Amino acid sequence: MTDRQASTGRLYGVGLGPGDPSLVTVRAAELIGKADVVAYHSARHCRSIARSIAERYLTHGQIEEKLVYPLTVETTDHPGGYRGALDEFYEEAAARLAAHLDAGRDVVVLAEGDPLFYGSYQHMHKRLAHRYPTEVVPGVTSVSAAAARLGQPLTEAEETLTVIPGTLPEEELTARIASADSAVIMKLGRTFPAVRRALERAGRLDDAQYVERAFMDGERIAPLAEVDEESVPYFSVAVLPSRVAPLEPVVRPADGVGSVTVVGTGPAGPLWLTPEARGALAEATDLVGYTTYLDRVPERPGQRRHGSDNKVESERAEFALDLARRGHRVCVVSSGDPGVFAMATAVLEVACEPDYRDVPVRIVPGMTAAHAAASRAGAPLGHDYAVVSLSDRLKPWDVVAKRLRAAAEADLVLALYNPGSKSRTTQVGQARDVLLEYRAPGTPVVMARDVGGPTERIRIVRLGELDPALVDMRTILLIGSSQTRTVERGGGAEVVWTPRRYPEA
Repeated sequence: MTDRQASTGRLYGVGLGPGDPSLVTVRAAELIGKADVVAYHSARHCRSIARSIAERYLTHGQIEEKLVYPLTVETTDHPGGYRGALDEFYEEAAARLAAHLDAGRDVVVLAEGDPLFYGSYQHMHKRLAHRYPTEVVPGVTSVSAAAARLGQPLTEAEETLTVIPGTLPEEELTARIASADSAVIMKLGRTFPAVRRALERAGRLDDAQYVERAFMDGERIAPLAEVDEESVPYFSVAVLPSRVAPLEPVVRPADGVGSVTVVGTGPAGPLWLTPEARGALAEATDLVGYTTYLDRVPERPGQRRHGSDNKVESERAEFALDLARRGHRVCVVSSGDPGVFAMATAVLEVACEPDYRDVPVRIVPGMTAAHAAASRAGAPLGHDYAVVSLSDRLKPWDVVAKRLRAAAEADLVLALYNPGSKSRTTQVGQARDVLLEYRAPGTPVVMARDVGGPTERIRIVRLGELDPALVDMRTILLIGSSQTRTVERGGGAEVVWTPRRYPEA
């Protein structure tokens, strides 16, 4: 502490909790009673809620600094707009408090909830804490208060809690809600209609609870779907409690029919999951899939997992649909995108049989292996391209070769899936020879193995030098067109890209 700081007053940011004065901490009460100056924010023509909570702890003779917001809605004639008007207000308020601190007075700034959780105090803290000795006293947040009033856990086991401001754009709200285990959505009021629509689009409306003025007069708790949007104040939150199943049996839909959602998990781990995929996986009662892919999905208490071998796709699809007919919400887990050489087709083939046509089936897309591999190498798919599987298990090799020739003759970039395995060792060499009939030996080839995984390796070779021995089932090949370029950039890294403009004949 400098000599100057030793001669000044101390700044305290004091959390008051959610509203009930009995929830103010002992430390907060002591500081309020001893302060020379008590400051609090309020709207124009409105008494301060913070002061009303702290009133029983105030003493006679204290200086009160009422920091009145110049505006409460985002309309102003200030030259800097809404943000400019607020910044000017915070600067003026900080200067008023600094004058007291410079005079040696201790200043307590009251804050509902916790001072550093969406609180007005934080704007004073950023402007003053580096200049004066400062202490922040935490308070019970509205998040904890809402959970306590609901009497439901917010998180359990490995669940995560997401706190979301309702002021986000509706699309962003939907994505954040869909990907959350449990969540609290703050700042409702005028944002409530958009929040409700986002909850509905994310499939979470039935789970959402509404808590208004927790631990205050006028407290209200209700299922969010039943709340009139015209009646929602700012001091309210939406809560999506823990998804961990309660001890009582799982309630099935009244008609006995569940659903099947085929989810693409991307090429590797959680970083490649979309918010929609996260949400679908979280709300499922059962996960069905190839064991290797199921292992990528975090385990959740109460959720059943049904792993199987990679070569029983039809049986897996039928098993999932049978579970759904018995009322289960089933996710069929697929790597990459489920519609690209993966489980979506297998499920739909069975789902279109008469016995299963009434079972709801939804497809949730995922990042494809081709797009993931392309991003690691540069932009080889920057122009028209074709996707071909080299596997001849479900179609004759003659068909594969015919399609390779057609794509090569059309000068398309090629993404080659399923290039080889322990039992298929000749396809890569045969494909290379077919393509060399149309492409120069120097054509760039991206060999991408285990993209996004722990053994990821990206190689850029030339078509004439493509060695089938280096290719396995976890590898995808991107074969350039006549226009695809390779350039060595800084540090010796080589990038591959295909121009968007094709030359005129």
